[in-house]
Amino acid sequence: MNRDIIAGNWKQLKGQIKAKWGDLTDDDFDVVEGNTQYLAGKLQERYGWEKDRAEQEIRDFERTLDDSYRH
Repeated sequence: MNRDIIAGNWKQLKGQIKAKWGDLTDDDFDVVEGNTQYLAGKLQERYGWEKDRAEQEIRDFERTLDDSYRH
């Protein structure tokens, strides 16, 4: 997975990520700041998912992004 996509476009993607995973708080987003491993951990915590599921959710989200986010 190219974790740089989310990290490099964090400010632009933050709203889309909030819409997808609404159980995450603003405090979570302030700490995550594009760190996809931390994001996966927060998804595990908030949704009760296993690590593999959280990472798959992030990969699936990245695949939905249009080419303007891919460098």
